[in-house]
Amino acid sequence: MIRKEELKLVTEWDKTFPKSEKVDHEKVTFVNRYGITLAGDLYTPKRYEGKLPAIAICGPFGAVKEQSSGLYAQTMAERGFMTLAFDPSFTGESGGNVRYMASPDINTEDFMAAVDYLSLNEKVDPERVGIIGICGWGGMALNTAALDTRIKATVTSTMYDMTRVNAKGYFDSEDSEEQRYQKKKAMCAQRLEDLKNGEYRLGGGVVDPLPRDEPFFVKDYYDYYKTKRGYHERSLNSNGGWNVIGCESFLNQPILKYSNEIRSAVLIMHGEKAHSCYFSRDAYADMVKDSRYTSNKELLIIPDAVHTDLYDGGDHDYIPFDKLESFFREYLK
Repeated sequence: MIRKEELKLVTEWDKTFPKSEKVDHEKVTFVNRYGITLAGDLYTPKRYEGKLPAIAICGPFGAVKEQSSGLYAQTMAERGFMTLAFDPSFTGESGGNVRYMASPDINTEDFMAAVDYLSLNEKVDPERVGIIGICGWGGMALNTAALDTRIKATVTSTMYDMTRVNAKGYFDSEDSEEQRYQKKKAMCAQRLEDLKNGEYRLGGGVVDPLPRDEPFFVKDYYDYYKTKRGYHERSLNSNGGWNVIGCESFLNQPILKYSNEIRSAVLIMHGEKAHSCYFSRDAYADMVKDSRYTSNKELLIIPDAVHTDLYDGGDHDYIPFDKLESFFREYLK
């Protein structure tokens, strides 16, 4: 029998964005195939006819559903979709008795479990389900789309490939066997220290206070996670970060190997001036290379936008919600 964990869910509105009067909101829970109970915010249009198209949304990596994914979810619900923003396993309000761990496999399953939940919702047309992955969850979304044939449309926003950045470093600056070996060696030593100490050591979230000589992308993260703009008490990036060994398995598990076999529609969007834009450019190129399914694939580069501009729109409403609506209208029909 599938049993749910008992989760402690906050009942009051505690998002980083204002509540919309155009949608209904409720807290929901669902279970993935590892028996972990996930917490989500379900947004439903107040007015609709017939069965609804639906979208599951997660990210950024180290964020919670009260931040960017919730904003996407509420906005898309205003535009006529049932949406589910959820916390991944071991994070936020979701279950899992070891906190602040990540896994390419389990987190892909989290997306599939969200698709399960939406597909079985009586208000949803199960043939019209899509997903949105933000930042590190963009890579997870592509990995899920390559595995889950129920997904009819996928959007990645300001995407990170977490396997690539863990194995090769930022901008592939640590792409050598020796550097990977040293990372593995350090994590293996940390495992033993954690067991001796009886707790997992946190790796630290976004740096605070912010040194003057930090590169722009660190300042970009600070501006979102450490200020009123995006700070949340349950967000890993706003606080203590992942465990030091939290992303260990990403080092040798590339998640985008079969992306060129995705048959369903995919929109990859990224800010032109984002430090991370190379992830999306390369992921798109790999997705369409030697693929028979290119007619429904698109790369959208948003002029002048930086990485976190696609978290909440930044100062110029950079998130192209009209484009997202038209994309999902076309492929969730």
